[in-house]
Amino acid sequence: MFPKPKSVLVPNTYAYESGPMVKATGFREYDARWLFEKEINLMGVQALGMGLGALIAELGVKQEIVTGHDFRGYSASIKYALISGLMAAGCKVHDIGLAVTPMAYFAQFDLDVPCVAMVTASHNDNGWTGVKMGANRPLTFGPDEMTRLKEIVLNAEFKNKAGGSYQFHENFPARYIADLTSRPKLKRKLKVVAACGNGTAGAFAPQVLEAIGCEVIPLDTELDHTFPKYNPNPEDMEMLHAIRDAVLKHKADVGLGFDGDGDRCGVVDNTGEEIFADKVGVMLARDMSAIHKDAQFVVDVKSTGLFVTDPVLQKQGAKTAYWKTGHSYMKRRTNEMGALAGFEKSGHFFFNKPFGRGYDDGLVSAIAICEMLDRAPDKSMADLKNAIPKTWSSPTMSPHCADEVKYSVADAVVKHFEDKQKKGETVAGQKIRDLVTVNGVRVTVEDGSWGLVRASSNKPELVVVVESPVSEQRMRDMFEAMDGVLRTHPEVGEYNQKI
Repeated sequence: MFPKPKSVLVPNTYAYESGPMVKATGFREYDARWLFEKEINLMGVQALGMGLGALIAELGVKQEIVTGHDFRGYSASIKYALISGLMAAGCKVHDIGLAVTPMAYFAQFDLDVPCVAMVTASHNDNGWTGVKMGANRPLTFGPDEMTRLKEIVLNAEFKNKAGGSYQFHENFPARYIADLTSRPKLKRKLKVVAACGNGTAGAFAPQVLEAIGCEVIPLDTELDHTFPKYNPNPEDMEMLHAIRDAVLKHKADVGLGFDGDGDRCGVVDNTGEEIFADKVGVMLARDMSAIHKDAQFVVDVKSTGLFVTDPVLQKQGAKTAYWKTGHSYMKRRTNEMGALAGFEKSGHFFFNKPFGRGYDDGLVSAIAICEMLDRAPDKSMADLKNAIPKTWSSPTMSPHCADEVKYSVADAVVKHFEDKQKKGETVAGQKIRDLVTVNGVRVTVEDGSWGLVRASSNKPELVVVVESPVSEQRMRDMFEAMDGVLRTHPEVGEYNQKI
């Protein structure tokens, strides 16, 4: 019998070393995230592995799984604890070693393995750990699977059995890199800054970009799990500004920034200006829909309204559906609709055939951006950006809100705006034109300005985004309107960044 996990154990005690600790809030909507040693211990990770193995069997899927880990000081030990649990549950484990998350997704196809468990805290600060899981490639778990996994683990409903095994796949990254780079080389000579924030992508991104024909300026590509410069997150201004400085210094054509586990790509143009990922999505959608007639796209509710209003996309017959934020939701929706691609404002992009296999991969996104520039030899990245209609949009802003209350606060905000719409009241001085409530609330007023509030799926935060096609002032008006509602909830704390 394996002990039932406790929600709290104190480190440096007998109890901590003798039993599993797993805090319930670590089971998020579509993956798992905990503060290592404060919210989960190694025996807790072992329990997670046994629970995942039991769930895979319950789902009727062959108990065979790919594992990998990101570059943090503790990730390998967490992965081995997870593997011991998976093997105890009877799983055959295929370990690809140190990897970016999309390499683990690729391994599911390349090794013909149905399941995946990638140990990564993505772009979260050091101290965090987590697992991205799936049992139906190219998809990852959604709320139903995560809820059931939580029940199995916290209630110790393990079904351990003999028959587990372990196989390490030596030099697996070479297979992943060969798959990405087996394409015609770029005709255009591009100078590209590859920024990795000392995270896992540094081991792979520069050689992939060089292999497709780019001249690469490496920026913080040496692996260092202390992240000495900044957190590897291409949504954070600190990383974007470092990329800007390198682009201007080296007169590069584009700057590409990769997050801690390599499934997202941030972009800075040749003038040093960052392009938010949703606008990059519009540029890619224009490029792809020019080649593929009547292209279907999926974008998340945080993304720009240009996907619907852009005259070039309209002329090329492109159709776009808005959907829930979150890599798992977006991956699933893009797959269900058979869309050419899905774009998320955070930088998770999902390319289906002929561009990709449906999962999010920052290097596939980077290649798509380089190929877009290759197809427009007389245009710079700034030219392509400036060709799309101007809007004023905020970065993703996240006020602190505890995991235990964030969903109820978001629900209250949804109700607030639904009531306003029913009564015909104004928001930022205008009537509500449209409310989208598939994921929090996206409020669009008469002039097309909009604001979004939703609960973060993987951190104790809310998420706020605003945009206006009219002016910077109207964007700020929408922010004041959204923030004004949040300030009526004392549970909502300080923002990580603000406009």
